[in-house]
Amino acid sequence: MAYFLQQLINGLTLGSIFGLIAIGYTMVYGIIGMVNFAHGDIFMIGGFVTLIAFMVLGLSGITWVPLALLLMLVIAMAFTALHGWAVERLAYRPLRSSGRLAPLISAIGMSIFLQNYVQIMQGARNKAVGQPLISGGITVMESDGFTVQLGYMQIVIVVLTVVLMVGFTLLITGTALGRNQRACEQDMRMARLLGVDVDRTISLTFVMGAALAAVAGMVWLLYYGIIDFYVGFLAGIKAFSAAVLGGIGSLPGAMLGGLLIGLIEVFWSAYFSAEYKDVAAFAVLVLALVFRPTGLLGKPEIEKV
Repeated sequence: MAYFLQQLINGLTLGSIFGLIAIGYTMVYGIIGMVNFAHGDIFMIGGFVTLIAFMVLGLSGITWVPLALLLMLVIAMAFTALHGWAVERLAYRPLRSSGRLAPLISAIGMSIFLQNYVQIMQGARNKAVGQPLISGGITVMESDGFTVQLGYMQIVIVVLTVVLMVGFTLLITGTALGRNQRACEQDMRMARLLGVDVDRTISLTFVMGAALAAVAGMVWLLYYGIIDFYVGFLAGIKAFSAAVLGGIGSLPGAMLGGLLIGLIEVFWSAYFSAEYKDVAAFAVLVLALVFRPTGLLGKPEIEKV
């Protein structure tokens, strides 16, 4: 029981990170109906910017942990939001009136470009944080010599995920920007005729998604203590799978899918073989889509004629 509880805590932590990345996928898809395959690399850039900010703040003598974390978060969100805006401006906006294939290929090209751009700027080696900024934890229970630990970093990740999830849900359901986003989702041409600045709304959606990816990149770095230029590809694919599993276009669905993918991966590694954890996660995704193609919380798409 103690071992199961520990893996449950680990799975919820990893799933929360996947959920944060998946929200960015589902926000973009909900408005323009396209998958931003460069989103995982935006997450990776967020982790690298966090690491650089950590080093610069240390050299500047800013050692108070709460202030350092806040500054790292603000810097990472600002830089990744700029990258998200650039992706929309360069890879999506010029191709918005074309078919679905051209923006898809453009997004994949942008993903490859961002990977190589970071590799050239930072090198191919793994980058690590020397000392963890948040360490320690709470002993939940002890059983048969096994201690269940709930780390403070795990608490921060789960609480931060819940707060951001609630905040973005309220933003989309109760603000003018959210109404514009929902109008663009339903009918972009009619929204433009009614005075909605469609280009601005889509750009802000990419910026918001990139800012969320920055948060995910930061907590990934602080939790695992290491990052490399290729981490965004696999994490992005898993987060996209989470968005599809939960129902792409649904924010709660993206978070639910992220939690499920994280739990599947952790429990499979704990009780079976860690080498096949990715196979297990994607196999569950395939089975779920066979029996529920719209995802767990997704709604059937209504074709407008």
